[in-house]
This record gives sequence, C-alpha cells and structure tokens, in this order.
Amino acid sequence: MYWIAVDAMGGDEAPQHVIDGALLAARDVDLGLALVGPVDRIADELRRHPDVDRRRIRLVEAPDVVTMEESPTAALRRKPAASIRIAADIVARAEAAALFSAGHTGATVMAAHAAFGMLPGVDRPALAATIPTPRKPAVLLDVGASVECRPQHLLQFAVMGSVFARVALGIAEPRVGLLSTGEEPSKGNELTRESHRLLKSSLPSFIGNVEARDVYRGQADVIVCDGFTGNIALKISEGLVEVFEGLLSKDLRVVTDGVENGGAPLLGVNGVAVVGHGRSTASAVRNGVLMAHRFASDRLIQRVQGDIAAFAVPHS
Repeated sequence: MYWIAVDAMGGDEAPQHVIDGALLAARDVDLGLALVGPVDRIADELRRHPDVDRRRIRLVEAPDVVTMEESPTAALRRKPAASIRIAADIVARAEAAALFSAGHTGATVMAAHAAFGMLPGVDRPALAATIPTPRKPAVLLDVGASVECRPQHLLQFAVMGSVFARVALGIAEPRVGLLSTGEEPSKGNELTRESHRLLKSSLPSFIGNVEARDVYRGQADVIVCDGFTGNIALKISEGLVEVFEGLLSKDLRVVTDGVENGGAPLLGVNGVAVVGHGRSTASAVRNGVLMAHRFASDRLIQRVQGDIAAFAVPHS
C-alpha cells in the first residue's frame, strides 16, 4: 500500500476541503494518508468522518503554515516546522511515496526541491498542467516552477513532459511544440530561437513553434515554455473562465479550476509531488491525491530519469 503525504493546511479552504478530499481518495483506492498539520485541528476534522479506517491514517504534527502572501524563501527559513516542509521530508525519508499540497506553489516547489533533490541530468523543475483540446488533453510546461530558463532547460522540459503525456494521458508518441510568438523558427526572443534550434536537432518528435492562439487547438501534445510565460498563459485562461464563465466551454472551466485533474506534477525533482490549486475543492483534492498515488505506482520518476538519460539531455 502506498502512503501519500498530504499538506493538510495547504489551500484556501484547508484543512476541511483537504481532509475531505483526501479521505474520498482513500475510499476509492487502497492507499494510506499521512495528514500533516496541527494534529488537534486535523483530529477535529476527522471527527466528521467516524467511518474512516484509522489504520490507513497517520497524523503528523506540523504547527506552522506558509500563507499565500508570504515569500516562500523567507517563510521556509522562519518556519522549519511548516506543514509543507514536514510533508516533503516524510517523502524524502521514504515514509510516504508521494506528496500532495494545494498550498503556496512557490513554497511547495522549494520544499520538494530541497527535500528530494533534482533528478540526474535535470537542472530545473517544471510544473506540468493538463489542458483541454478538441481531440484529447495536452500538456503545458512549465507553468510556474522555473521563471528564468535556458534552451537546455526547455529541452529537459520537453523530455519530461513527453514521459508525463505517455504515463498520464496515454499518448504513445507525443508531439512536442515550443510556445512562441510565431510559427517561423526566427520568431520569438533569444530563448525561443535558441530553444527551437536545440529541440529540432535533439528531439525527433518536435513539430516546431506553437502560437498562443493554438495552445488549446491540439496541434501539439506537449507544449514547452519558461515558467514565466507558462504561468501567464495559464492565469489568462483562469481569468477568462471567471469573467466569461457562462460563455466558455465546460471543459476549460473544469481544467482551470483543478477539479478534473486535481493538480500539476512537479517534474524534475527526485520524488513525486503534485501541486493543487489554492482554490481546490474536496473533489479536486481527491483527484490530486489519486494522481499522486498513480504516479508513484506507475514509477513516473524512474521513467522520467530513464528518458533523460536515454536522450543525453545537456544540462548546465
């Protein structure tokens, strides 16, 4: 049985929605939950679930929380007993197989990076978001883990995103595109132009540049970009959903609010970490915990490591 370390205090409606969702996941799959946070508060929430199998629940004390408005670097330095840090350490000690948090994204990335380290051959982590297209879902990465990137980092993202597309979406031969300002190789900034050259020479599945207007059209199964660009692209989609909720398709609403997929895996670190949306509902948390369990049981990390080694991806 795989155990999932859950940051019970991560998210706008924590700990209620987090615990409700995690318990839903445990009812669907034979998994254990290490619920991390102030034990008294977690125990109070569990009293609403008298039917829970306590043999599959562990409560782990973590008195501090990194709030959304805090600087992650400063907060993790000031709060060594923060719930996200303790949860990541549990996975690093192999007391759990995967981590889920819907809390501060920056703090989750930093805590996972510090606890797990990076995979050999990978320089930067990347958050991989699943996005809808008319035919099948696609992967957009990075959406916020690594803001400043070099061309070799985008190549690493492409390889890792391709593994994720095969494991999570069942796409046998993912087509990789590069997010840029035009289809021509000469378009974009220095990063995209150099990345285009590197991807074209290194990755047989590379199909060229993808413009922003084509991200949701399904031209590519994996779309790579730096974390600054990807985060803006994703946040624009979220903003459109909120403003034009009645006009946009249900598929786009589902993906951007996190309910359908539950979160984004943090690729590149040497451990399974799934980052949920801060506004995650209990249903979203359920799906995020199930995603973490699936990636642990499907050996996602080992498969990413194998592909990185096979492609001999350059790194800085």
